[in-house]
Amino acid sequence: MPFAELLRATVFLAAGGATALGAIAVLGVADAENTTILLIGAAWWVVAAWIGMSLGTSERSAEAMREPLAQARTVRTDSPGISMPTPGRVAWGRLSPILAAVGLAGALGVFFPEVAVIGAGYAMLVALAWRNRERAVLAIEGRDGVRFLVESASPLKPVKLVRTPGFRAF
Repeated sequence: MPFAELLRATVFLAAGGATALGAIAVLGVADAENTTILLIGAAWWVVAAWIGMSLGTSERSAEAMREPLAQARTVRTDSPGISMPTPGRVAWGRLSPILAAVGLAGALGVFFPEVAVIGAGYAMLVALAWRNRERAVLAIEGRDGVRFLVESASPLKPVKLVRTPGFRAF
């Protein structure tokens, strides 16, 4: 699976999770008739958005991507014995912890709206902080004429990348 696509999917999943958890929080607070939770939650969401925007600047995103891209091992796609896992399998393996966290926070948020409020803010922070990482990877790929692919591994381990020649490879 291309690394840039995994980053894009991560941002969309985190943003969707933030939206779902925010809706669960608002509905849960409306049922509990406790607007204090929602006011504190709204303040947390503003703070989380500000933190996410400041962490997601182009410069910080490029810096965050520097080490994983530099550690990518180079392979030739025409080499014998090279078989890349299917993109769906890699995406599921890497994104399932996010789905599990959002699902758990949503389930708890039905009974405890505070959990959904906190989870929505955190998911929003992550989505905003990671929003420019795909662009940083695509810039390096375009500059060097390579593609970065994600190796299949445990979601609890750091991402390992493979660097393959792209269209502009010499």
